[in-house]
This record gives sequence, structure tokens and C-alpha cells, in this order.
Amino acid sequence: MNTLKYLVAFAFIIAFVPVLAQDENPNSLKGVPASQRIVTGGGFGLSFGTNQDFVSVSPVLGYMVNRKFMVGTSVTYRFTNFKIVSPSIKLYDYGVSPFARYTVYKNIFLQAEYEYLNYEFPVDADNTIRKGFNSALAGGGLIQPIGQKAAFFIVALYNFSYKASDALNYSPYDSPLVIRAGINVGGFLF
Repeated sequence: MNTLKYLVAFAFIIAFVPVLAQDENPNSLKGVPASQRIVTGGGFGLSFGTNQDFVSVSPVLGYMVNRKFMVGTSVTYRFTNFKIVSPSIKLYDYGVSPFARYTVYKNIFLQAEYEYLNYEFPVDADNTIRKGFNSALAGGGLIQPIGQKAAFFIVALYNFSYKASDALNYSPYDSPLVIRAGINVGGFLF
């Protein structure tokens, strides 16, 4: 039931926020081809150590509804190799996150997203369990131009679905606060 509640809230945002930004708005992109409204980018993480290896890839595909409002989705893949035991424990996580981002003032934006993460966690040295986790996240961030059609962004989101790990339930997050950074390329960012 909670998942349905999050999906309905996200659908409401996607459906009704663009209505607030009609064609007479100076932020309108009326007449701009759809191909020029597409934004790509994402994040990449990599670390290697004596105890653990970690690789994370999160491509993003977005569409500029107008100069202030963007909708899109990101896909996440994470690989973790815990080398503190022999044989090592390899975990594979993947997910999808549709989102909506609205610029409120210059380079400051608000973001809401729904995330489904299918994650794996170790039960013991030989066995893992795979579970799905639904998250409703919201927060804000800053986007900084690094060229005509490219920008660096950083966003802090609060996970309203966060539950701390306990003996019966493992959480894929250590905290309700999720911080992300990456690069967007394309679209009418500025």
C-alpha cells in the first residue's frame, strides 16, 4: 500500500507541475525541438581497498519541460566485493528512480523521486538474500554550469521510507540522508 501511495504522489507531481508553467511563461521552451530538451548525465563511483571493492554506475536521462522543470529517470547498478572473508562476498544491486526537479531560484532546485532498489546483503559467509526496497525521497540541491550545456550538480535528499537495519531487516541505506553528485549534459540547462 505504501508503494501505491508514493507512486500516486509522484504521478501528481509529474502531471500537474507543468500546468503551472504554460506557454506564456518566460521559461517556456515552446518551439524548441524535443531533441534539444533531452538531458543526459549521471554519477559514477569507484573504490578499491584491501577489505572491499565498490563500483557504482548511475546514468540519468531527463527531459526539460521548460527552463525550470525537468523530469527524468536514473538507473543504478552497484557492485560490492567484501574481501574480509574467504571466499569474498560479492553483492549486486540495481534499481530505477523516476524524478522531478524544479529550479526555484537561479541554480537552486528542489527534487522529488521514487526509487525502487533491488539489493543483496550477506546472511553469513556463504549466503546472501535479495530484497526490494521502495523509497520516497525529496530534497534540494545546487547545479553549477561548467560550459554552455553542461553542469555539475549536488543534491541532498531525505529518504522518507528509511528504516534502520535490525536483526530481522537489513536496510540498503546507513542513514535517511542521501547525498549525490554528478554531471548533466544537454538540454537548455541555463
